[in-house]
Amino acid sequence: MLRRIAITAVTSAAASFAALSAAPPVAYAASFPLMPPPALGADDGDHLTVTVSEAGEGKDGTFELDCHPAGGSHPDARAACEQLDRNTSWGKSPFAPAREGGMCTMQYGGPATAHVTGTWAGRPVDATYQRGDGCEIARWDALVPVLPDLGA
Repeated sequence: MLRRIAITAVTSAAASFAALSAAPPVAYAASFPLMPPPALGADDGDHLTVTVSEAGEGKDGTFELDCHPAGGSHPDARAACEQLDRNTSWGKSPFAPAREGGMCTMQYGGPATAHVTGTWAGRPVDATYQRGDGCEIARWDALVPVLPDLGA
């Protein structure tokens, strides 16, 4: 019985490897893109408007952020674009809301709020940020330096 299970496992693994080896490299690479493909007609690049309120002196305001190439009125456009690129992958948006019903620490991160609108990876963005609990603080911090660093 054990021998039959071992033979079945080895045979299945060999068949899987053969199937992957036989596939053309382009088809395999296209199956696992690093970033979601842009929506059709998205030739204008990535452009975001970031509005920050009650974050403190020198951190509040409305900033334009252009990526690919980096530019705009954002104080650190290059680092902000790099952060967005690092956090964008297939099925995961850097602008996703905190998980509904998640276990969040009951801590208050201050009155700061932010609103990000525009286009990223060819898709519309309309995301709101606050710092009312641990999950929202973590969500904000994951977007630094797009949003200002409010850590201690």
